[in-house]
Amino acid sequence: MKQFLLSLLVASSLCAADHVVYEPAGAAKGKHIVLLSGDEEYRSEEAMPMLGKILSQRHGFKCTVLFSLGADGTIDPNNGASLSHPEALDSADAIVMLLRFRHWDEATSKKFEAAVNRGVPIIGLRTSTHAFNGYAKDSPFAAWNFNADGGWGRQVLGETWVSHWGRHKSEATKGIIEAANASHPVLRGVGDIFANTDVYEAAPPADAVILVRGQVLQGMTPDTPPASYKKATAAKVEQDVNTPMMPVAWVRVVKNAAGTENKILATTMGAATDLATEGTRRLVINSVFWGLGLEVPEKADVTTVGEYKPTMYGFGGFQKGVKPESFELAK
Repeated sequence: MKQFLLSLLVASSLCAADHVVYEPAGAAKGKHIVLLSGDEEYRSEEAMPMLGKILSQRHGFKCTVLFSLGADGTIDPNNGASLSHPEALDSADAIVMLLRFRHWDEATSKKFEAAVNRGVPIIGLRTSTHAFNGYAKDSPFAAWNFNADGGWGRQVLGETWVSHWGRHKSEATKGIIEAANASHPVLRGVGDIFANTDVYEAAPPADAVILVRGQVLQGMTPDTPPASYKKATAAKVEQDVNTPMMPVAWVRVVKNAAGTENKILATTMGAATDLATEGTRRLVINSVFWGLGLEVPEKADVTTVGEYKPTMYGFGGFQKGVKPESFELAK
């Protein structure tokens, strides 16, 4: 009997080696949030565990974080074909994602598609506007590819990759709440919004409710003044870079291929460094409550669980040799 129990324990450890599960603390809300990391630039492998810890330990959600892994079992954001433990998507009540140019195998892609078609809310951060690319032309998921029509990002989130509107790595973003929608629940208790990533060019569809616009700053800190220079949009219209300011966060409700509806929060902010700012973090946490149809707290507790010192974004800058278990809660 002792040997049998030991075998079960070992099996459980092996099964959990490629992902992290945070069980809810305090009063459980009975909802399962699945957080998908997988981008080469913005350190989603650090941001998603941080958000999962907050949602589980501060707010009572069960959270599972999935990763892109290399052959040695360490986190490798460059492996666009990898998503660890996709079975978690079978019971997802909501998805939080920061993906870029993923091209998963058919079984994994079907699990993601099934979750979307169930009508789960989707919170898409930063490069999730161009989450997928590299599916073969004859793949059933080829329509997700980043392309001239926008692929999955435009179909679901409401926008795809267009351009760096602010200057990359030299002009940060100050979030300006859209006055007409300031009472939206996702903005409840949200104060200063800052991202040290730049503003993306974005033109969400007419059904989107714009919550925050991005003021392009002259520098990389919140105290730098707004930038002022002319720039041409993708539609060849020249305008001042801050007149009008680009949308950087919006919500919409979209009908999927199965006929159900997904509540969407899309933000072109969301790098691990962006989420070091309390207001930016609260925007994302609030969107989970809103997406699930739960009352958004007046001022959600978004205090990080443990130390959070995100790595600066950039291609090739991820921490090598890190395994998912490194993000487990401290015993």
